[in-house]
Amino acid sequence: MKRSAASTVPFVLLRLLAVATASAAAEAEHAANYLVYVNPHPPGVDCQAYQLGILAAALGSEAKAKEAILYNYRNVMSGFSARLTPPELEAVKKQPQVNRVLPSTTLSLMSSKFDGVS
Repeated sequence: MKRSAASTVPFVLLRLLAVATASAAAEAEHAANYLVYVNPHPPGVDCQAYQLGILAAALGSEAKAKEAILYNYRNVMSGFSARLTPPELEAVKKQPQVNRVLPSTTLSLMSSKFDGVS
């Protein structure tokens, strides 16, 4: 049975959509959490809005930035934590306000005893 060109087009489009969806899902699986150190926000500018703007510029939209951002830091350091894929990480590193990006890790004590205190 031979398919006509008209019946092949929807099949090809569905196949392309499936491949794109699978690719996006695979990329999301490789996302990791990062600490992003940025320049301090300018006076009179909201800290969270400033940091969200940096991330939105890197990711291409405010919606993507809001989805990726995990926490804003402003007291001890100026920065935020975000869940990023490798391409997103590279885009964030290229932003002029970004000073440093480090993987976010959780550390735990090996012992609950510290100099005889338990």
